[in-house]
Amino acid sequence: MDAKRNARLGTAGMVAAFGLLLWMEHRRSLRNPVESKKRRVARNLGVAGVSAVLIHFAERPVSVPLARLVERRRLGLLQHLPLPAWMETLLALLLLDYTLYLWHVLEHRVPALWRLHAVHHVDLDLDASTALRFHFGELAASIPWRAAQILVIGVTPRNLALYQRLLMLSVLFHHSNVRISTRTERWLSRFIMTPRLHGIHHSVEHSEVNSNWSSGLTIWDTLHHTLTPSATRDNVTIGLADYRDPKELTLPKVLEMPFARSTAKRVMQLPVDQNL
Repeated sequence: MDAKRNARLGTAGMVAAFGLLLWMEHRRSLRNPVESKKRRVARNLGVAGVSAVLIHFAERPVSVPLARLVERRRLGLLQHLPLPAWMETLLALLLLDYTLYLWHVLEHRVPALWRLHAVHHVDLDLDASTALRFHFGELAASIPWRAAQILVIGVTPRNLALYQRLLMLSVLFHHSNVRISTRTERWLSRFIMTPRLHGIHHSVEHSEVNSNWSSGLTIWDTLHHTLTPSATRDNVTIGLADYRDPKELTLPKVLEMPFARSTAKRVMQLPVDQNL
C-alpha cells in the first residue's frame, strides 16, 4: 500500500510541477512561440498518452521486477560494495544519470534510434510539454538499456523510483520556456541542465544539437567536452531544418514519422564528437 500511495503522490507532484511550469512560461517566456501553445500542448500530450500506455504495459513490468530481483539477490556493482545506504543511493543516482547521457548520445549517433528520437526534436517550440513528447518506439527501444542499467549498476526499487522522480523534474525544468536571470542560469548550469542550455541542444544548427546531452547533471557534458555555454542565448531557432511546416507535424504524422520512408532521407544521422 505504501508503494502505491507513494506512486500516487509522485504522480500528483509531477502534474503539479508541469502545471506550475506552464504558468511560469506564460508569465516569463524565454522564447517567442512559433505555433499555437494550445495546439502544441494538446499534440504533445497526445504523443505522451500513447507512450504512457507502453510504459505501463511494457517498461514497468520489466524495470520494477528487475529492481526487486537486484535487491533480493544482491545483483550488480553497488550490491557487491560495502556501502552505507546514503552512499549507495548517491552512486546509483550518479551512475543512472551518466548512463542516460550515453544513451542520449547513441540516440543521435545510431540512425535507427535517431529516427525515433527525432520526433522529440521536430517540435517547433520548446516548453514543458516537449519534455513529455517522446515517441512510443523510442521508449520501447530504451527498455533493454534501462534493464541493463538496473542489473549492472545494482539499482534497488527505492533508488529507481527516486531517480525517476528527480529525472522527470529535471526534464520538465530544462525543457521549459521559463526565463530566469542570466546570473542565476549561469550559476545553475554549473551543476544541472537549464532551459537555455537545453534550448541549444534543440537548435536547428547541427553543431549545437551535438552538445548539452545531459539530462540531469551537466558534469557529463563537461567531462566529454560536449557542453556549449548558453547564459546569454535566448533566440535559438528550435526544431529540425527539414521540418519547418506545422502541417507536417500533426499528431498522426508525428506518430507515423519514424516508420515513414521519407523520414530516412529527411532526418539525417547527426555527427558526434568522436572523442566521446
